[in-house]
Amino acid sequence: MIDDMAAIRLGVFLTILALMMSLEVLFPARTLIKSPQSASMATRWLGNFGLLIISSVIARLILPIGLAGFALYVSAQQWGLLHYLSLPDWLNIAVSVLLLDMLIYWQHRLFHRIPLLWRLHKVHHADRHVDSSTALRFHPIEIIASLGIKALAIVVLGIPAEAVILFEILLNGFAIFNHANIRLPAKIENLARLVLITQVLHRIHHSQLMSESNSNFGFSIIWWDKLFGTYTAQASKPDTQIDIGLTQYPNAKQNAWLNGLLWMPFARKK
Repeated sequence: MIDDMAAIRLGVFLTILALMMSLEVLFPARTLIKSPQSASMATRWLGNFGLLIISSVIARLILPIGLAGFALYVSAQQWGLLHYLSLPDWLNIAVSVLLLDMLIYWQHRLFHRIPLLWRLHKVHHADRHVDSSTALRFHPIEIIASLGIKALAIVVLGIPAEAVILFEILLNGFAIFNHANIRLPAKIENLARLVLITQVLHRIHHSQLMSESNSNFGFSIIWWDKLFGTYTAQASKPDTQIDIGLTQYPNAKQNAWLNGLLWMPFARKK
């Protein structure tokens, strides 16, 4: 069952990635700024996809059975709070996915708030052009930390493997969706943002203005931002004019190479 679900997860990931990358080519929301310091799309993709490959290999070495396999082991041991509630399977999965969703929201906030964690997370925010490949641009150590946080949640809460796999599918899919360099039609955008983090809302999170960057932390639903007071509906500039990235890293070309991305958290603090 785990192998089948893992194959489904990979298939959904590749399908959404291919779809969003195709839409970015056909209907780009923002144009990649070209200058002597800008990075080409190919350079950015090599760096961003390179981080994904390295992170995936390290995660597999650290936890060979994966989070879903780990959840199966935890369930066999009857660990976690949810085992004492005896909820129906469908409700147990739904509650687990919501709890994991809220956990990632708070994890994201902590990675912005705590300086040591921000040194890792800034690798993601230093990208000067947000597109679907930016959803893959996370330092391997941040991925390891996130893996540990989710594993701890599985143990404490007793989250079932089905919920873990469903959540991972949603996490990957929505991350690619809201990072995509597209813009929904206005009417659909206005309706979608009542529930979801849209591309326009997430580009506010990638603004160089920290007051805007420290908002819209959710990766899927907008409810946590509204509930915990971090929701920003409009940026100080129109969507096409938001300054993306970090002011400390103006040279987009230097911040796109894989070796630079891997070294960024350990470089002299800027």
